[in-house]
Amino acid sequence: MSAIRRPRPSAHPLEPVPPSSWPLAVLLAASLGLGLAAFTNFDPSTSEDQVTGRPIARPDNGYVSSDTCQSCHPGEYASWHGSFHRTMTQVASETSVHADFAGVEVTNTHGRPMQLERVGDEFWAEFDDPGWEGPDADRPRIRRQVVLVTGSHHQNIYWYATEHERGLNVLPSVYLIKEARWASRSAVVLHPPNQSLAMLDGHWNAICIACHTTQGKTAFSTPFRSEAFRDQTIDTTVAEFGIACESCHGPAEEHIQAHRNPVQRYRQRLTDAPDPTIVQPTRLDPQRSSQVCGQCHSVWEFYDLEGERLANEHGLPYRPGDELRDTRFVAQPSVDRSSDAIRTLAATDPEFLRGSFWPDGTIRVSGREYNGLLDSPCFRDASTPERTLSCFSCHAMHKPDNDPRSVVNWADTHQMATGMESNEACLQCHEPIRANEQAHTRHAAGSSGSSCYNCHMPYTSYGLLKTVRSHTISSPSVTESVRLSRPNACNLCHLDQTLGWTAEQLEAWYDISSPPLSEDQRSVAASLVWLLEGDAGLRAITAQAMGWTPAQAVSGTSWMVPHLGEALGDDYDAVRFIAARALRSIPEAPSLTYDFDGPREVRVAAAISFLRAWRGTLARTARRAPELLIDADGELRLDVMRRLAARGDRRPLFLRE
Repeated sequence: MSAIRRPRPSAHPLEPVPPSSWPLAVLLAASLGLGLAAFTNFDPSTSEDQVTGRPIARPDNGYVSSDTCQSCHPGEYASWHGSFHRTMTQVASETSVHADFAGVEVTNTHGRPMQLERVGDEFWAEFDDPGWEGPDADRPRIRRQVVLVTGSHHQNIYWYATEHERGLNVLPSVYLIKEARWASRSAVVLHPPNQSLAMLDGHWNAICIACHTTQGKTAFSTPFRSEAFRDQTIDTTVAEFGIACESCHGPAEEHIQAHRNPVQRYRQRLTDAPDPTIVQPTRLDPQRSSQVCGQCHSVWEFYDLEGERLANEHGLPYRPGDELRDTRFVAQPSVDRSSDAIRTLAATDPEFLRGSFWPDGTIRVSGREYNGLLDSPCFRDASTPERTLSCFSCHAMHKPDNDPRSVVNWADTHQMATGMESNEACLQCHEPIRANEQAHTRHAAGSSGSSCYNCHMPYTSYGLLKTVRSHTISSPSVTESVRLSRPNACNLCHLDQTLGWTAEQLEAWYDISSPPLSEDQRSVAASLVWLLEGDAGLRAITAQAMGWTPAQAVSGTSWMVPHLGEALGDDYDAVRFIAARALRSIPEAPSLTYDFDGPREVRVAAAISFLRAWRGTLARTARRAPELLIDADGELRLDVMRRLAARGDRRPLFLRE
C-alpha cells in the first residue's frame, strides 16, 4: 500500500505565537479590531483535499475552522489550543504520537507481536490481520500506516489506513501515556475477559467521529453492519479534527462575514446585547447551555435507530442553542426506563442499561456527565434560573486572563472555572453553609472530609482505567449502597470502616435512618465487601479508592496490601491494572514487578511472590482488626474472604465508557 500523501505544513503555527513576537503591523491591526480574518478568505480544505487514505478536514455548510477565530479572539484561541478538547483527535505526527515507533516490538497484543516502524514523518505497524476468518495458525500479517490519533491525556489510540478509501481501523494495542507503556486494546477496556473486542474497518468513521471531531460526516455505500462490509466504500470528512470552536459556538461563517466590518465589530463590543451571528453558550439558559456539553457528554442515540444510527452522511443535525432532544434520544432511565427508545436499545443489547447505569438509572461511566447532571436536584429542582446548576457553574471553556493557573494546569484540572476547585463551587448557591462549614460537614475545616465534592460528588463513575466524580449530586446513603451496590462517599474515604459504622454516623449527625444490614455489612469493612462481592465495575472503583491519597491518609494503608494483592488475580484486566497502581502508591508495600496484561502464568507467579513478600515483612506490622479481615496473629481471614467471594457478582460486565 502506498504511503499517505501529506499536505504541506499550514501557515498557522501549532502553538499560539505570543503577542510580543508579532509584527507591528499585526499588532496595529489587532488594536484596531482588524483581525486577519477580516482580509482573507481562509480555506483549509485546499491542502487536505490532496490527502488520501484517511478522513480529511473540509469545512463546509457554514463551518470555517478555528484558525479563523484566532486573530480576533487570541486569548480564547490560546486556552482552547491548550485544552484536551483540541487534541481529542489529531493527524498522526511527531507531536501527536507519544509512543516510540522506531524499530519497536510490542508484545501486548493478545496475538503475535506488533512491529512498529518510523519512516521519516510516517508511522507504520505490522500486525495480525484482524479481519481474517480462517484458522489462527494461518492468520496473515498486514502492514499499515497510522494516520490518526485519538486521545492525548491518558491514552493514545492509533487508527490506521485500510483498503477502504478514508476508512480506518484501530491498532491491537493502546499506548498508556502516563505509564509510558503499551497494553492490548482489550486490556484497557472493562469488558468480560472471555469476550473479544470487535476490530472493524470503519468503526471510527461510523461511531467515534460523532463526538471526537467537529461536524463529522460519513457516507457508506452499504449499511455499516452489512455482511458485505469489505466491498463497500467509505467517504469521511470533518469540519475540524478534535472538539473545536464551532462545536460549542456553532458554524461561524455568518459571524466572520458580519464582522469583517470594523465598525460592526466595535458596535457589537460596546453593547451587552447577544450577537445573533454566533452562539455564546454562557448566555443561554442553564438547560440549553448544558446541552452544548451534553451533545457529547451523554448516553444518546438517534430516534431512528434503524436508519441513521451510524452513518451520518450529512453530519449530526444538532447546533448549539438547539433543544438537544429534538434530534436525538438522551437516555435517562432514572425517569423513563419504560420508554420505547430504552426498550428498543435494551432489546438490541440486553446489557445496555447495566453497562452504562447503576440500577436506579444514574450514570456509572465517565464522559457522560450530562446524564449525571440531569439527575441532580440542583439542576432538576432549582426554583429559579439564577439558582439552577449548569455545566458552566463550575467549568470554563476558556481560562480567564486573571486566572493565575497556567493553561496546562487549567486543562489538567478538568477546566474548572477560577476558584471552583474549592467549596466555592457549592457555596455560591448554598450561602447559609458558608458561615459554619464544620457544623454541616462534621469534619475539620480544610480536611478532605470537609470538601463538598468528596461527600456529594464521590468517585463512583468509571472510565479510562480510573474513576471520576459522579455528576449526580447527592448525599451519602448507606441505603443506596445496600440496594444498588453503589459505593457511598463515606466508605470511599473511610475504607477501613463498615457500612454499620457509616449508618450510625449518618443517623447521629443527620437523622438518616439505617436500612437493614447483614452481619457481614455490620462487621466487615465496606471496601472489602465491595472488593470481594462486587461486580467488576465496583471492584475497579474500590481498588482505585485504595490508591486515593485522601482515603489512604484517613484509613491507613498497611492493611490494604494483601487485599490489593489478591486483586492482582482478578479476571478483569482493568481491575488488575488499578490494583497494581494502587499498590505502587503504598510506600510500605513490597516491591511489585507485575504486568497486568502479561501471560496469566507470569501474572499469577508475580502475585504469589508479592503476597509471600508481604507475609514475610509487612504482615508482622500491618494493622490488625476483625473488620479488616486480619486477625490478631496477622493472618488473613481466608474463611470470610472465600465466603464473600463465593456469593460475588460474577455476571459478565461491559462498561460503555
